[in-house]
Amino acid sequence: QVQLVQSGGGLVQAGGSLRLSCAASGDIVSIATVNWYRQYPGKQRELVASLTDNDNIKYSDSVKGRFTIARDNAKNTVSLQMDSLTPEDTETYYCYMRVRTIGNRYLEVWGQGTLVTVSS
Repeated sequence: QVQLVQSGGGLVQAGGSLRLSCAASGDIVSIATVNWYRQYPGKQRELVASLTDNDNIKYSDSVKGRFTIARDNAKNTVSLQMDSLTPEDTETYYCYMRVRTIGNRYLEVWGQGTLVTVSS
């Protein structure tokens, strides 16, 4: 069993910064892929950042240059540093991991989501 717990988020003024964290627990051998998504009610979930096990990083055009994804393998945590936030970044953010577990199985797990609100 693997679980993800998200933290961070909240309310910030436009131009400010926030940091989201996602901690994985359970029978984890390694983290293969980490993605951060965001979703506004009534809209499709958007992939904003991706980090693979060979450190290949991709960002959506909407956040490129402002968001930074990082991973701490020793702690099985990932983060999303969000700078120069705008009201358009106001969404619920979700972390996703594909992890390798004991027994060489791969599991896909999601965090519970955290709301980011950027005021103008």
